[in-house]
Amino acid sequence: MLDNLETLLQEHDPEGHFRPGYDDYAELLRRVAQTPHQSCLLLTSRETPAELRHLEIRQASVRALRLAGLEPAACEQLLEERDVVGTTQDRVRLAQRYAGNPLALNIVAEAISDLFGGEIGQFLAQDTVIFSSIRDLLAEQWTRLSALEQALLFWLAVVREPVSIEELLSVRITPLSRAQVREALEALQRRSLVERGKAEAGLGRYTLQSVVLEYVTELLVERVSEQVKHAVWEHLISYALEQAAAKEYVRQAQERLLVAPVLLCLQSIYRQTDAIEELLLRLLTQLRTWDPQAQGYGPSNLIMLLRGLRGHLRKIDLSRLAIRGAYLQGVEMQDATLAGASLRDTIFTEAFDATWSVAISSNGRYWAAGSKRGEVRVWREAGQTLHLVWQAHTDTTASLTFSPDERLLASGSWDGSLKLWDLERGTLLWERLTSNINCVAFAPDGSLLASGGDDALIQIWHVTSETLVQTLAGQGGAVHALAWSPDGKLLASSGFDGRIRVWELQNSICVQTLEAHTNWVTGLAFAPNGTRLASASWDRTVRLWDMASGRLIQTLLGHTDRALRVAWSPDGRTVASAGFDNTIWLWDVERESYQAALHGHTADVYAITFTPDSGSLLSGSEDGTLRVWDVKSGQCVRIIQGYAVSLYDVDWSPDGTQLVSGGTNTQVTMWEAVGGVPSKVLRGHSRIVHGVAWSPDGRLLASAGWDNTIRLWDATTGACLQVLRDPDAVDTIFQGVAWSPDGRLLASGSYLRGVQVWDATARTRYWVGHAHSTKVRRVAWSPDGTRLASCGDDGSVCLWDASDGTLLEKLQGHSGMLASVAWSPDGMQLASGGTGQGRGGSGELSIWDAQRAERLQALSGHAGIVFALAWSKRGDLLVSGGSDGILRWWDVQRGECVRMREGHHTGVQSLRVSPDGHLLASCGDDNAIKVWDLQSAELLRTLRRDRPYERLNITGTRGLTEAQKATLRALGAVEENETGVLD
Repeated sequence: MLDNLETLLQEHDPEGHFRPGYDDYAELLRRVAQTPHQSCLLLTSRETPAELRHLEIRQASVRALRLAGLEPAACEQLLEERDVVGTTQDRVRLAQRYAGNPLALNIVAEAISDLFGGEIGQFLAQDTVIFSSIRDLLAEQWTRLSALEQALLFWLAVVREPVSIEELLSVRITPLSRAQVREALEALQRRSLVERGKAEAGLGRYTLQSVVLEYVTELLVERVSEQVKHAVWEHLISYALEQAAAKEYVRQAQERLLVAPVLLCLQSIYRQTDAIEELLLRLLTQLRTWDPQAQGYGPSNLIMLLRGLRGHLRKIDLSRLAIRGAYLQGVEMQDATLAGASLRDTIFTEAFDATWSVAISSNGRYWAAGSKRGEVRVWREAGQTLHLVWQAHTDTTASLTFSPDERLLASGSWDGSLKLWDLERGTLLWERLTSNINCVAFAPDGSLLASGGDDALIQIWHVTSETLVQTLAGQGGAVHALAWSPDGKLLASSGFDGRIRVWELQNSICVQTLEAHTNWVTGLAFAPNGTRLASASWDRTVRLWDMASGRLIQTLLGHTDRALRVAWSPDGRTVASAGFDNTIWLWDVERESYQAALHGHTADVYAITFTPDSGSLLSGSEDGTLRVWDVKSGQCVRIIQGYAVSLYDVDWSPDGTQLVSGGTNTQVTMWEAVGGVPSKVLRGHSRIVHGVAWSPDGRLLASAGWDNTIRLWDATTGACLQVLRDPDAVDTIFQGVAWSPDGRLLASGSYLRGVQVWDATARTRYWVGHAHSTKVRRVAWSPDGTRLASCGDDGSVCLWDASDGTLLEKLQGHSGMLASVAWSPDGMQLASGGTGQGRGGSGELSIWDAQRAERLQALSGHAGIVFALAWSKRGDLLVSGGSDGILRWWDVQRGECVRMREGHHTGVQSLRVSPDGHLLASCGDDNAIKVWDLQSAELLRTLRRDRPYERLNITGTRGLTEAQKATLRALGAVEENETGVLD
């Protein structure tokens, strides 16, 4: 027997030839193999000698056996003999971690006995796999490797999961042939350092055992740390510490196991953060003098280290660098510069807000997402390339659906419009205006399109002829979910009455009513074979129904808050659900059991859909991210991070020195009106803040949010004094909020829960008014405090007796939804604004006689929705703002628009006149508050918290598409114009 034969082989030789002076061993092997005899020679080696490979091919008497790890039973026996204990799961994890290697298991078992009292669980909790004896063995093997073999091991440690030769070639800085890489990998396989996994798409994939992975990772961290210290570039430019384009869970592992440990090493040397920062910046300055091709991963690695060190990249000079694979998503870069830099595979934050709807086309080629403020984005190549971005609607894009042939995209919105788009060009083919639309769905053959909304109607449209062919009534409330059966014969609907109705389209009749849910049902999905239906409800359950009998098959429990959406995988095996608990649940349909919970979103998950191969799931959330999940592993493989803050309301302090705002970032922000500096940021709401109001005495602030709360704040200290909730329905979503003139009462609109008025002193609910059939967006007190006006998506203005909630009048005349209402200073007139029902959806603005309940004037000019109204102190001027971003000054007596100003990008959400009547504050979808001179309409100042890339210089930056540049500019980046001025 010859043991450890690799010690006689040449180092750095992938072929496995013997060292000079040991050629006799080669001759010995040949003689034993080729000479007749009755003996047996047994060899053990971590590397395969070249002679042995040749002899194995030619001689039947020569056999090579690659030793795999021990079987589980043998591992169990080994661990028992070493007196280490643990659960069955712990013993299996330990054996898997060391790939069943008996030597490694013996070494680690000894360490567990000595250091952890024989407890396997305690050892596993330390999350380390290497001990000195194992490290010595690996170090000995490392010294025997060629430079190429070492480089490949370093890259396999970086990518951290099985990869193909092509993927390894794509990340290397220095070019190599495929044959060179393949030969080196085969040599590493022979040394038992690399494993070859199952082929995917015909490509073999290579990876490292966990022991080797940890050793090489530690070695790379050690080398990079030393080279940063001494300004040596070899590893720093050759290997990426973090890959922006990697799967998200891999990138996070790289950040945790490569970037962070290098920083720890540097911190142990320099102690002072400033010294490390100075060193890294000095290295960037050196790289700036190099040829871009020679910089490799150096700039990106240094940038990632600076990001980890500082937590941001503000005011950093990255000009004239070749930046490859930097992950800059979610990183603040205000006042930095990328001027003249060259970018490759670099990821930035996107300019979009909360995602309300997602869709994937039938073969997965196109992905689409709709946003809170009406934008639609379409990607090609399974979400890899942004194809189109456009402002599709003037309010939330609530639903999206692709036609089966992938030529069309339908969108439905809370602005009351249903639109059909040409997918290739993004052009509008046709549009229909109804009530607020919550759901749209193409029939399986693509000939029909169904829509459902707040008017409790289901409308069926013929796609080609653009005509309404059927209207189904009877839902009993707003329709929030639609699903076609796979054969197209049935349509399921559900909504706020908690019932699921199944319609037979041929006869326009309801053939089944499914009842079991105890709250709103907002998600539906048929199984691919049509035999079952899944439903998601605000009662926190997902239910499965048998379609033949209408019987409830199963109730799936797991959600800790309201379930919003449900999706059935195309292969029929998995049901996914999502909702207000920020979690996506996966259910194994065949086993009728929980499969996984996908955590990562930090706010409500509004939309989910499977890819056609059922392997991935796309989700969209209020947190501004789109996430792609691997269904099998439950891992998040990609994040598309958006940033777009909308401010929904603004108000003045009674003394006119401060402003307060609230919006999609969930914060209530107090501003110095003159200096433009946030004086306080009040945190407590967990979802959108839709209304803010300053009490008449200036002591309190009120804010109303989508987190089912109204909060009262101390305006001096910023402390939250009280949290008000609907005592009858804890899931009530609150909209606009307003104080009565004497400060005794506080009123708020709500989502389907009417007008709610609170006693501000007792902090209890005073009365509730139910007259609106849908959402109540805004409320406004008459100047004398005796009446309250409310407006909503049903197109009506209601006037209430403030003392007891009696409905006095219901003003009707608008053809579409209403979003704003405001009293004239004398209380004689009332203005209301919204949108009309007509092709184009132009804004409607009405002025009413508040005493006689008659409409006096109808003013037109806005495109889209009139979201905001404000009267001048004298009552001679009315200012309006809408989704077109324009402010209009109206001479009320003449009914004419006398001034127009471009106010806010995308839309104006709120207007308030200062207490002295001289100034006007506006806020909108661009995260800005603007202060205007009310009489002259002159813009005096803009108040805005910095966006992620505010004043980032991208002049002459290469590698950015026009769409990327537009995104960066939307988030604050600037470029020099022809005159050299930044704009």
